[in-house]
Amino acid sequence: MSTTPTNPLRFSLHTEDLAPGVLRHFKVALWIGAVLSVLVGILVLVWPGSTLEVVAFLFGLYFFVVGLMRIFVGIVNGTLSPGIRVLSVILGVLLLVAGVIALRNPFASLTVLGLVIGFSWVFEGVLALTQTVNDSSKWYGTLLGVLSIVAGIVFLLSPLPSLAVLTVFAAWIFIVLGIFQAMSAITLGRVPKARVAT
Repeated sequence: MSTTPTNPLRFSLHTEDLAPGVLRHFKVALWIGAVLSVLVGILVLVWPGSTLEVVAFLFGLYFFVVGLMRIFVGIVNGTLSPGIRVLSVILGVLLLVAGVIALRNPFASLTVLGLVIGFSWVFEGVLALTQTVNDSSKWYGTLLGVLSIVAGIVFLLSPLPSLAVLTVFAAWIFIVLGIFQAMSAITLGRVPKARVAT
């Protein structure tokens, strides 16, 4: 067992430092996020006549649930470094607020909804990058974070001309991010082949 002291400001995860229960929490959180993300994406795509109210509700529900999960992970998992726990709670609160805004203001403008989605994806991407685990899920977690941040920036910088464009673009991003979350959950805790060989 490693005797290296935990750096309280470290913002990365190492599988060997985490208890089995902590890894299980991360897997469950990733699976919930993955299923919900893909489900929201598919619902928006197969609902061509969806209104702004419906789209705002689905996106708001996703960010609300993911925000709650991030807060839960930050509070409950005491074996994580304080840096990761604090960041998880802060970004979880931001996602929660974004979800509440979308849920409570379904008649807000397209621009407002786009900004909420954009900022939420940037927050989620930052947290995904900080919580990348040093195991087989590393590349999936890194790609998930980068894609989420890029998608968020696109939403923030590119004005979307209509609800149809917003929903189709956002729906496919949700599905892609959900797939990467699922892959991260599947590979989480597996030791890379190179390390096994050594």
